[in-house]
Amino acid sequence: MNSEESIYGHYIDILPEVMDAIVKPIIRFNEETEKETGHGLYNHLLYRIKSDASMREKLEKRGLPVTTESALKKVHDALGIRIIAGYVDDIYVMIGHLRSLPSCRVVEEKDYIRNSKPNGYRSYHMILEFTVPFEDVSGNDPGHYFAEIQLRTIAMDSWASLEHELKYKHQIGNEKMIVSELKRVADELASCDLSMQTIRDLIRQE
Repeated sequence: MNSEESIYGHYIDILPEVMDAIVKPIIRFNEETEKETGHGLYNHLLYRIKSDASMREKLEKRGLPVTTESALKKVHDALGIRIIAGYVDDIYVMIGHLRSLPSCRVVEEKDYIRNSKPNGYRSYHMILEFTVPFEDVSGNDPGHYFAEIQLRTIAMDSWASLEHELKYKHQIGNEKMIVSELKRVADELASCDLSMQTIRDLIRQE
């Protein structure tokens, strides 16, 4: 898809570089932490630029103009990052680092780890605005770009993948039972995350 067809206009060529500028400090902090402690803060770092079709659909659902400005300013998840950690404490260490970045401004935070959703969903969500050395849709240079960041443990991520499958599956005859089981499993996994954290703390105390 060329820039004339993309909802992101000519910024479609800039977005990978913007993403790289955002992700590099996360990777660097993880590497520094691993060098100092012997353990990194996450197991997986995933990131994506929201597809053209998905962005257009989101703008239409929200009743927003289907324009490049809307895609990069009115909604905040054109750039999406998921950090999957082994332990809950590591998530909050990474959150603290993100908050401290001079190039970053926290727009919104939702802690679904300490305050899970009714269905059992757990994750930490952040909307961050980054200042990067690239022009933005408003003509600023350095520019300002938004990114949505989700931080989860491995257990939380596995659960969320299963719940996502249920959410987008049509015609499920035993949906009520499955939803109930998912909630039960979510609580059990949260308990396991807590136990794993406790065990690691005990090991480190030794």
